[in-house]
Amino acid sequence: MLPAPFLLKDVSVSQVMIQVCVALIPGIAAYAWLVGPAILVQLVIATLAALAAEAVMLHLQKKPQALFLSDGSAIVTAWLIALTFPPLAPWWLVATGTAFAIVVAKHLYGGLGQNPFNPAMVAFAVCIVAFPALMSQWPNVGLELPFVDQVNVILGLAPRVDALSGATPLDAMKTALKLGDGSVNVVQLLANQDIYGNFAGRGWEWVAAGYLLGGLWLWQRKLITWHVPVAFIGALLLISGALWLYQPAQFASPLFHLFSGGSMIGAFFIATDPVSGCTTPRGKLIFGAGAGLLAYIIRVFGGYPDGVAFAVLLMNLSAPVIDLLTQPRIFGMKDKA
Repeated sequence: MLPAPFLLKDVSVSQVMIQVCVALIPGIAAYAWLVGPAILVQLVIATLAALAAEAVMLHLQKKPQALFLSDGSAIVTAWLIALTFPPLAPWWLVATGTAFAIVVAKHLYGGLGQNPFNPAMVAFAVCIVAFPALMSQWPNVGLELPFVDQVNVILGLAPRVDALSGATPLDAMKTALKLGDGSVNVVQLLANQDIYGNFAGRGWEWVAAGYLLGGLWLWQRKLITWHVPVAFIGALLLISGALWLYQPAQFASPLFHLFSGGSMIGAFFIATDPVSGCTTPRGKLIFGAGAGLLAYIIRVFGGYPDGVAFAVLLMNLSAPVIDLLTQPRIFGMKDKA
C-alpha cells in the first residue's frame, strides 16, 4: 500500500489549500472581533515567515520555487500556527515556530506529502516546551487595548504588561481546581461569566463555532471525510461525559470541552491532515478517536492546559501501523492481503 496522501477528487493541491483557508475565515473573523484584531497581524507574520522558509529550502534543493510557493501548503501551515499561538506573542516566537515547522517538520522529511508529523503541531509542541511562559500569555477577552498598541506589543515596541495577559478558560479552570484544595468546584467556576461565558469561555465559544462551521463546509465540499472529526468529537464527548456524570463538581461538562481550547480546529483542520494521518476508513476512525481521547487526558490530567497538539503528534506516530492493520479486503479475496 502506497503512503498518503490520497485525493478522492480531481483537484490540485492549491485548490485544496485555498478552500482550507476559506474554511478558516469564520473562525478567524470571530477571533478578530471577540478576542482581538492582533490575530490578523500574527497571520501576516506567520505567512511571511512560512513563504521565506519555503523559498530558502526550495532554493537549497534546486526545486522550482514558483510551483511550490503557489501551492498554498505553507500558508495553511502558517495560519494554523498563528491560530494556535497566543495572539499577543512576540513576532519572533511566531516566526521561529513557523520556520521550524517548514524547515524541520516538512522539508527535512522530504517536503510536501512526505512529512510524518503535522508541521503546525510540531511548531506548537516545540515552542510550548521551549517558551512555556510566552505560550501561556493569552489576552483577556474584551481587552480594551487599541489595535496600534496591540501591534506594538507584538513587535516589541511597547512593554508587555502582565495585566493584559491571562489564561485560557481551560488553563484557568485547571489551575483553580488544583489550587482549590477541594473548596472550589466546577459549578462555582463556570458561574464566572467574565471568564467562562455561557458554557466554554467568553468569546472562545463563538471562535470554536466558527471553526465548526468551516469544518462542516470542508466536509460538504468532500475535502475531508466524516470519519476523523466524528471520531474525535465522539471520543471527547464520551470520556468527558462519563467523568462529568460521575463527578460533576470536579470535571467539566462535555459542552465545555467541545467548545473550549483547540477541540474544533483540531477535529476539522488538524487531525484531518491527509499526509500525517490515516487513510483507511477504519484507520481514520481509530486515529480520530485516539486523538480525542488523548487530548482530553492531557488537558485534564497532564501538565499542559490543552492536549490537542500532543494528541495529534502521538497519533501521527501510530498512523502507519493503524493503516497497516486496517487495510480493507482486496476485491475478490476472502481474507485481507
